[in-house]
Amino acid sequence: MTLRLLVELLLLAAIWGASFIFMRIGSPEFGPILFMALRTLTASLFLLPLVFYTKKHSAFKGYKAKIFVVGIFNTAIPFVLFGYATLTLSGGLTSVLNATTPMFGAIVAYLWFRDKLTVSASFGLLIGFIGVYLLMLDKITLGQQNILLPTLAALSASLCYGISANYTKKYLTGVSSTVLATGSQVSATLVLLPIGLFFIPTQIPSNAAIMSVLLLGILCTGVAYIIFFNLIANLGPSKAMSVTYLIPAFGLFWGSLFLDEVITTSMIIGCGFILTGVALATGLLKLSKRKIDKSKTNIDFK
Repeated sequence: MTLRLLVELLLLAAIWGASFIFMRIGSPEFGPILFMALRTLTASLFLLPLVFYTKKHSAFKGYKAKIFVVGIFNTAIPFVLFGYATLTLSGGLTSVLNATTPMFGAIVAYLWFRDKLTVSASFGLLIGFIGVYLLMLDKITLGQQNILLPTLAALSASLCYGISANYTKKYLTGVSSTVLATGSQVSATLVLLPIGLFFIPTQIPSNAAIMSVLLLGILCTGVAYIIFFNLIANLGPSKAMSVTYLIPAFGLFWGSLFLDEVITTSMIIGCGFILTGVALATGLLKLSKRKIDKSKTNIDFK
């Protein structure tokens, strides 16, 4: 990996880590549905000219329905669920829960495609979900019982990402990533915007909330996708997806820096468990297999 690509990878993780902070700022004022509708609308307006400029709009033919499905499971539903989660959970916590996406992807692949689930992967799933429990342990012991639904919402959003990734693999392999990204944003906008109009806030949102929408749509979606596409082209999908392991660190850091979110010991330990579980579940780490040669089991003490 060249220095330029490494910088791009870190930049992408920093941008996507910041997205949870913007959600934390804007979602309470706009409401999760309208906020995410405006995010996808902004992203659509940013990405559509790019598709036409690169003359890739013809790639939509024959795939509109399938891209619409991706837009629902990869954008509309998870965006709203994460928006709801950040009403209660910190941006840092939500970014860590988002890191469970590859684990859910492995589960969906096993149930859908019957992909082999190795011992390492199975152990990784267990470790990862123990990490989720540890991540929330201090809040549970403090009696914050209202975190259950937001936590389930964030995990459900990650499950949606896992479903979408496998759906894309099955039905949309070979379709331009730019087309998929743009189509998913436009599809989500068509679904969310009409619903979001029923949830227009009674008070005008603050400048910070409005800026959060714009930054989410342009920076965390439009610009981030362009960087991600470039990484996929130069590093391949697997290495590009390693950004998943870096996002929680930036999410926790930005939350602490800008929103004074407290990083507790249980959060750090839980984050470590989750990332270890993800690494095992996706094959990045594997449990060592020590093959014992029976012919060499006799030990000669000298």
